[in-house]
Amino acid sequence: MSGVNRFSLWSLLAALLIALALAFMGVSLKTGLLEFRGADRVVSVKGLAEREVAADLALWPVNFSVSGDSLDRLQADIETQQGLVRSFLLLKGFTEADIQLSVPKIVDQHANSYGANLPPERYRAEVTVLVRTDDVEGVKAGMQSVGELVKSGVALTQSYEFQPSFIFTQLESIKPQMIADATADARAAADQFARDSGSAVGNIRRASQGYFSIEDVDPFTPEVKRIRVVTNIDYSLD
Repeated sequence: MSGVNRFSLWSLLAALLIALALAFMGVSLKTGLLEFRGADRVVSVKGLAEREVAADLALWPVNFSVSGDSLDRLQADIETQQGLVRSFLLLKGFTEADIQLSVPKIVDQHANSYGANLPPERYRAEVTVLVRTDDVEGVKAGMQSVGELVKSGVALTQSYEFQPSFIFTQLESIKPQMIADATADARAAADQFARDSGSAVGNIRRASQGYFSIEDVDPFTPEVKRIRVVTNIDYSLD
């Protein structure tokens, strides 16, 4: 075989190899682009779950005030009125274990007063008797009948620091189902989006759970709570 023929053969082989390499690179590049475009096919949705539950713990602070010119007399009046409040609560069906006595907050009303405008009694005590119970209905009924304490001589006061509260303590028992409900709600939204776009929902790419919020259903029924959770999920689209 002449040198010219050999050179032509090698040139042909080299050209074929280059063509094959370019074809392979083209296919690989196309596949890579398709995979990259597929990675961008994601739908982000939110799932919501809500539930109404009844509070299972009530905290009811019964606040009253006592005034006097001597600390000995003041303490005696505090104990007398604490006894009246305790008797009232026991008559309403609460137990000794439900009732907690607080340390009185005593103020010398003359300490920061000057001239002729001194309060008639030197000392004033703010006292709280706390009811902590799972008898939520009993607390609601008792709050409606505190006028009986006033009639017996207890000077009830409103305290912005200590307000009745109703609490739901069993959140952990309903968390799994609520998360499942929120996830199902998110999946339904993703399915609808996929149908509208002519796609199919694939796997979860990313998911995050929002915090659980517990709020009163309305200002008039604080013993009924609304629990809410939102999940954020990214699904791939096929």
